[in-house]
Amino acid sequence: MPRQLRVFLCHASQDKPAVRELYKRLKAEDWIDPWLDEEKLSFGQYWTTSIEEALDDADIVIIFLSQNSVRKEGFVQRELNYAWELSLEKPRNDIFLIPFRLDDCQIPRYLGSRQWGDYFGDKKENTYQILLRSLKKRHQQKLKLEAEEVAERVKVGHEAAEMVVPKQGEEAKKGRT
Repeated sequence: MPRQLRVFLCHASQDKPAVRELYKRLKAEDWIDPWLDEEKLSFGQYWTTSIEEALDDADIVIIFLSQNSVRKEGFVQRELNYAWELSLEKPRNDIFLIPFRLDDCQIPRYLGSRQWGDYFGDKKENTYQILLRSLKKRHQQKLKLEAEEVAERVKVGHEAAEMVVPKQGEEAKKGRT
């Protein structure tokens, strides 16, 4: 079975109930490994470092936007900015950041050019199905990229082995003469 898609859930603490609901739905999908602080952090862990490491390891980041999060100062903004910086290292066609509105809030300018979902009201269920489609697309992107990387390592390994084998054979010939 291929590895699970690592999904980081970036949110303001006030939005935890809605985020927790989506976390449970994503967790029920056997091909998704969602990352939610209250589920993944252990007591005593240095959470700032742990969150940054989880963002570094994430295949995709869902940014939950609400009137709480877009105006709030503090750690949620640090998370958002860090996720944004990571997205700048990705090819433009790769899905990495998904803005996900929890209410009728203003989308921050830097996220405005990305397609977003409205996870509230009568759009909620349809938005979830479209989210799954986006996550599947990203999962396929990641699996293809990782398969290409493995193939390249195997190719390099074979080329290195071919360079070593003739040298050993030549030394054996020299020893017989």
